[in-house]
Amino acid sequence: MEEIELVDLPDAASKLIHRFAVPTRLLRHLTIVHFVALKILNAFSQKWPSLEIDKEAVLFGAATHDIGKVIEIDEIYHKGKKHESAGEALLLENGIPPRLARFAFTHGNWLNEDLLLEDLLVCLADKIWKGKRVEELEEKVVKKVSDALNKDYWEVYQKLDMLLFHLATGVDARLSWQNDHEA
Repeated sequence: MEEIELVDLPDAASKLIHRFAVPTRLLRHLTIVHFVALKILNAFSQKWPSLEIDKEAVLFGAATHDIGKVIEIDEIYHKGKKHESAGEALLLENGIPPRLARFAFTHGNWLNEDLLLEDLLVCLADKIWKGKRVEELEEKVVKKVSDALNKDYWEVYQKLDMLLFHLATGVDARLSWQNDHEA
């Protein structure tokens, strides 16, 4: 997974990761999701150059979305939602502005919330890195993009679908790298 290792996390995220002594498996997960978010942003810039996206926020959100797992350690290896609120609180307590801290909560609560496109992109990166396609999430992204650009829904859907199809490749290598603590 050399290509993932070469992508630096945002400075503010790196400092927090160091401060909280983030376990290797979690660090690798955050690195992968950040890497996939960067690929999504780059593709969006090519496909829809006039679409306004706070790229800094998306990349910070992707790099810290699961930071609450340093408190809820069991959730590094088991499903759970406690890390979402814990992560947002931890970021806020450490001086991270609410516009960036929110991703720790919103990445797992996209279904019941009316979120910004940036929040949905972090959610999308957190799903597609492992090849998971979530139709309702993808439809929310398509709607946000098509509404923002006044583009045909199905035209946007088709482009997003092709992008996600390509991003879903390489899943085995990403999973292996995330879970390989000896490397």
